[in-house]
Amino acid sequence: MRYAQGGGFTAQEQQRRERVRLAAAERFDTGDGNRAIAADLRVIVRSVERWRQAWQQDGSAGLESKGPQSLPRLGERQFAQLERELEKGPLAQGWEDQRWTLARIKTLIGRRFHVSYTVRGVWKLMRRNGWSCQQPVRRAIERDDGAVEVWKKQVWPQVKA
Repeated sequence: MRYAQGGGFTAQEQQRRERVRLAAAERFDTGDGNRAIAADLRVIVRSVERWRQAWQQDGSAGLESKGPQSLPRLGERQFAQLERELEKGPLAQGWEDQRWTLARIKTLIGRRFHVSYTVRGVWKLMRRNGWSCQQPVRRAIERDDGAVEVWKKQVWPQVKA
């Protein structure tokens, strides 16, 4: 993965990152050191070193955003169709329970649009379009809140020590 956030930055995030690079370029003009710039902009020194090298070669134009790395395989209309299929639920798509997993969404994309994605690619696609991991709304019937409280008060302090 290229970035800790999982890649696939939105246009706003690309612009924000470009502003950080251009702020570094202003500091290069004043002769500030890489460590000071990295600390002030809250980035790693290696990034500042790369930016300085690009700045020395091409000036501020070398630090401008190049745009997205690649075009998405699913267009906006296709993703809207995918969302409608997801809203129908897994049962309507032939699965035996009501859980959407990344592997199932990957299969659905392949069946519906004849486009191949990896599981990680599906995760990036969903995140890029505002979807997130969801937790169940209901708790298990077997859950015993009293037993959980006893465990927290009696067992956890012993385990923690």
